[in-house]
Amino acid sequence: MTLFSIARKNIRNNFTNYFLYIASMIFSIVIYFTFVSLKYDQTIQSASGASTKISSAFSGAAVVLMIFVAIFIWYSNSFFTRKRKKEVGLYSLLGVRKRQIGRMLFYENFIMGILALMIGIALGSLLSKFFVSLLMKVMGYEAIANFSLSSSAILNTIIVFSMITLITSFQGYRLIYRFKLIELFHADQESEQQPKTSWIFAFLSVVLIAIGYWLALQNFLKSKVWETLGFMVTPLVILVTVILGTYLLFTALTVTLLKLSRKNKKSYWKGINLIGTSQLLYRIKGNARTLTIIAVLSATTLTAVGTAYSMYYSTKSAVEKANPNSLMFIASDINLTKKVKDMVSVNTNHDVIYHVTVPVIEVDADAGNLKNNFSNSEPTYTLISNHDFNELAKLQDRHDSLSLKENEASALDPMFMEGISPNYVGATVQLKVDNGGETITFKDLKKYSVLNLHTAYSTVVISDAMFARLQQNKSSLNLEAYGITHEEKAKEITKEIQAILPEKAEFSSFYLDFAAGLESSGLMIFMGGFLGLVFLAATGSIIYFKQLTEANADKGRYQILYKIGVTKKEIKKSIAKQVLFIFALPLVAGIAHCAVALTALSKLLQMNLVIPVMICMGIYSCIYILYYFLTVNAYYKIVTK
Repeated sequence: MTLFSIARKNIRNNFTNYFLYIASMIFSIVIYFTFVSLKYDQTIQSASGASTKISSAFSGAAVVLMIFVAIFIWYSNSFFTRKRKKEVGLYSLLGVRKRQIGRMLFYENFIMGILALMIGIALGSLLSKFFVSLLMKVMGYEAIANFSLSSSAILNTIIVFSMITLITSFQGYRLIYRFKLIELFHADQESEQQPKTSWIFAFLSVVLIAIGYWLALQNFLKSKVWETLGFMVTPLVILVTVILGTYLLFTALTVTLLKLSRKNKKSYWKGINLIGTSQLLYRIKGNARTLTIIAVLSATTLTAVGTAYSMYYSTKSAVEKANPNSLMFIASDINLTKKVKDMVSVNTNHDVIYHVTVPVIEVDADAGNLKNNFSNSEPTYTLISNHDFNELAKLQDRHDSLSLKENEASALDPMFMEGISPNYVGATVQLKVDNGGETITFKDLKKYSVLNLHTAYSTVVISDAMFARLQQNKSSLNLEAYGITHEEKAKEITKEIQAILPEKAEFSSFYLDFAAGLESSGLMIFMGGFLGLVFLAATGSIIYFKQLTEANADKGRYQILYKIGVTKKEIKKSIAKQVLFIFALPLVAGIAHCAVALTALSKLLQMNLVIPVMICMGIYSCIYILYYFLTVNAYYKIVTK
């Protein structure tokens, strides 16, 4: 029997243990192959007209995925190699040389890698049409995906994963030479020392995380701490304090809490809680580094996916802020204006809700009194009369109106951000006109606009009397504003109008910004979602492998418990509690870190992220729970076999 056939037989006999490892590799290869395939897909490139942007985005995502998968496979392979110390020791005792054992393990890992590569590419090829259709859907395109195989994508995937498999196979080969025969046979009997209680480090873990959270939730524009530390240094301080605090949380605080739980005699001596608590106590420190990495990675993944989904979720509302009118342009030619009116009125796909001509005046201003470091001190304003504002607001169903007198004004700023935007209310501004000028005082601020941002400058509503005076000294412009039904699907009419209007018309459309927003946020959520699933699969698998390693070490202990009368039901209950502790710690820590990060982000972007973030956390937790049940079941089978 050759070493290759032994390796093949080992994989077949231990397929249950290897299944999740191979499944995670296959999943990673499917996603990588999908990303590379989408980079070259002609359907997406022809539909989007932005092949360079999509290609570079998927290339970057593929590199991140490749690095992460390489680390994951390396980590998992080292687990499996160490797990089989006794088996390797038996081979050595029978006279098999380390070189031959190394070759056998090399063959095993290489066979699994090639098997995963073949299945991954086959599945990726079959699912490519679905993935293309999914991407087209989230990006707002209606093109039909054609089934096609990219030879470049196949070759790229084969090269990358063959190299990863070769490297990890050599790593397993190298590890054999680090083991001594006596160490191999006594791997399960290696002494474990009870970790010492450190109240100082336990307290420090809470303090560090609290400092990180407190800094993250500060208003960085007004915070003295952010100003003192600097806007580049403070985020690094937050990262360091939270990561270090999380590590100390797992190494010190959990140990302290577990030791305190032993003082509750009623609970500690109930059933076999004594065994479960003791095993957790001895092993929590050894798991601390892994749990910290998983907690931080979970927080990063949830934050990235939550942010991407939030942007996708709020695309329409964001575009409605920037483009309250379906179509708008500056009327400079009577014939073109009439032509556009005819095109919109005869279009059968959209009904006209309203059409108004709005006179406006564009004026330079001296805005030094606004006292804001982030805004231009000499902006150009688009002035609209009080009457026209009220009329447009009514047509747009805003249920809002203004009543301005003389030099009173109201600012319309849909992108207003506290601390960044100017402090309008109460401030005075000098309007620059040919004959002297006018001074206005901002009486009110509306966090929306009735004019499209691309067509108009910063919009200011002034009294009808002042507007009439300014019209005598400065010629006004007429803006054509349309409201139409199904504005998010107005691709054809938008293209027709764009084709006839000159650039100086400053044409703006709800559809143009909506399509662009949907494309960019859809691309982000597609990549973020799939990368998040890969990270989740990998982190769940790492905990799974770690617990299986411990299950093999604990097998003898559970057999003794069974012999002295402990039922299998009690054993499974004890295992479920231990594994739950290991799974719950990084998940709860990751969700807490993510919640703080997204709270800070929602304050900065002034967006409500609750619903999309809760959806992401729910999906993430469900998949994590699935891994938990798989781990409990596998652990139980090992110790009761």
